[in-house]
Formats: sequence, structure tokens, C-alpha cells
Amino acid sequence: MKIYQNKLEGVILNKRAINVSFEFFPPKTDEMEVKLWDAISRLQNLKPSFVSVTYGAGGSTRERTHQTIKRIIDETDLKPASHLTCIAASKEEIHEILRNYWEMGVRHIVALRGDMPASSPNYQLHPDGYQYANELVAGIKKIADFEISVAGYPEKHPEASDFQTDIDNLKRKVDAGATRIITQFFFDADAYFLFVERCRKAGINVPIVPGILPVSNVKQTKHFAKMCGAKIPKWMDEIFTNLDEKQDTRQLIAGVVAIELCRILHDAGVNDFHFYTLNRSELTTAICHILGARDETN
Repeated sequence: MKIYQNKLEGVILNKRAINVSFEFFPPKTDEMEVKLWDAISRLQNLKPSFVSVTYGAGGSTRERTHQTIKRIIDETDLKPASHLTCIAASKEEIHEILRNYWEMGVRHIVALRGDMPASSPNYQLHPDGYQYANELVAGIKKIADFEISVAGYPEKHPEASDFQTDIDNLKRKVDAGATRIITQFFFDADAYFLFVERCRKAGINVPIVPGILPVSNVKQTKHFAKMCGAKIPKWMDEIFTNLDEKQDTRQLIAGVVAIELCRILHDAGVNDFHFYTLNRSELTTAICHILGARDETN
């Protein structure tokens, strides 16, 4: 009984205050919009530091992202951070978007180069655009004093030739004015710790916030992982075997896996967590509750 109690106490992480933030994506249909706002209404009670809204490759969701951000500002007390990519856009287009965001009340940008279109392997960057995320960061700072977050890849960006090249590129983004790194999701805590160590050795001293993806859909997660260079550990692949049609069991296991990852990170001194919600609230709410970020409205 004492052993069980000690393990349980180790999982409950509210001995030290934590900060959480959430990522959402703009809805494509009316049904998806209902689900998004249900998630936002539930998760806002956890008092996140900020919430981010994604921006499709090449600005493909520009208007929907803009509308979602505006509604968050108009109808909630949340602090929105808009993703912004520079692929397929001129500098003046980017500047106009930034000026509109600033006028709207947005003060935080997640600056990303953006993914190259998969359908165009020989895609050429916009001749009058920002070529890399560090250029975008510098350009943003010239428009207004936005807070700027950028992406980090604990297991290396898939296009980088090696880890050091990737870290050097990340440092250029920070040197250009980024104030926070949000990592791509990962499932191996050691990958995050090694990434942080590499960053610190390179002179990168801004906060490095781990991105946490609760696995609600294994097939979808594998697809995401392939795109961003994240590794699915063998033990994790095995633990979700034969659960495709068993949603309740899959959800329970997903919660346990994410909580254990957060426990390891928290025990090592991590206090900030960024959750990729996929516009769902259930798993994220449960994980945050155990972490100590709780809905006190009831």
C-alpha cells in the first residue's frame, strides 16, 4: 500500500506551479467549428498562458485563422498567438497581415517558415518573400514589438543535414528576436533533455517549451510524426496495437502515456507545457488536472 501511495504522489505534480498553453487549428466546416469552440470553452477555464492558432502551408487557412483569432479576442479573455508562415507570400503581404493583427489586438506570433508543398518537389520560394524563419522573425520585429515564438525539433528537423546545422538555424531565429521555443511533439523525454542541452551549449538561452501531443488517433499520429521527424518508440507502437476500434481503451492509455511523459519532464524542472489539442479537450483537460492546472469554476 505504501509503494502504491508513493507512486501516486509522484504522479500528482501540483507541488510546483505550472504554466500551460494550447494549440488549436481553424475549422473547415460548421460541425468542426462547434467542436473547436466547445474545446476552447472548456480549456479556457484552465487559464492558459496563451492559445495558438495554426496557419496552413502557404497561408491556405489565412482567413479562417484570422476569423478564429478575432473571435477568441472578442468572446474570451484568452491571449491568442497566431501562427504565421512565409512560404508563398511576399514581404508586403506578411507586413499587411502583421499590421492587421496588431490593430486587432494580437501581440504574440508563432513564426514559421512553413512546409514546402508536397505536390511541388521543385517549389521555388517567393522572389520577394522571406526565405527562412529567422528572416521572418527579424521582419516581424520591424513591424511591431510582437512576442515571437519559434519551432524547435528535439529529434532534428527532417530537412536538416545534421543536428548541429539544425541548432545553428534555431539560434539564428533566436538571435533575430524570438523569445520562446516551442518544440515539435516527442515521446522520448531523453530526446527533449538532449535537445535542451545542445541548445544551451550553442548559447540559446530562451525558454524551451515542450510540445505535448496526447495520442487520440494512432494512425494520424504516425502521419504527423513522419512529416516532422518525430520518432514513435517501439514500446509505444506496441502498446497501441489492436486498439484502432477500441476508442475508450485507447483514450485511457493515451492519457497514461502523456501523463508519464509530463511527470518525467516536471521532475526534471520543466514547468511550462504546450499541448497540441487537435481541437479536443478531454485528454488535455485530464492531463492538465493531474499536472495541477485545474478548472476551478465548478
